[in-house]
Amino acid sequence: MKKSILLLLFVASFANAQTSEKDKVNQTIDAWHKAAGEVKFDDYFNLIAEDGIFIGTDATENWTKKDFKVWAKPFFDKGTTWNFKALERHVFFDKTGKIAWFDELLNTQMKICRGSGVLVKVGKEWKIQHYVLSMTIPNDEVDAVIKIKAPIEDVLIAKLQKK
Repeated sequence: MKKSILLLLFVASFANAQTSEKDKVNQTIDAWHKAAGEVKFDDYFNLIAEDGIFIGTDATENWTKKDFKVWAKPFFDKGTTWNFKALERHVFFDKTGKIAWFDELLNTQMKICRGSGVLVKVGKEWKIQHYVLSMTIPNDEVDAVIKIKAPIEDVLIAKLQKK
């Protein structure tokens, strides 16, 4: 009986630890989105790992943290940043509990977008290591969107294929 109780306590404490880390990951991502919406440059970029990557909606947007800061600074300086609010999010962990990945649907000025990313635990804090932002396209509208994108992206495809 005592072994069963100890096992139950162990399992419950492990579940609480996972829930606690999940809460911390969610709080980190929420704080990151909030910092952008509140135009807090340092708060926003302090939540990205030093070697973090941000991939935006445009095919040319694949930035290191340093490059992303340079690109984003004028928007923060003007107070014209982005404001993303999570509509739903799913968080997962590796076996060590030190790497988390997630996907989320966001309410944005671009309407619904999808974000996905990876966080790493640095000391006691979670940092965003890799983030990908994508615009969603209703399936019935894909052909119309392709017509808009084609002239711009055909040039980019040709350029990238020459590399």
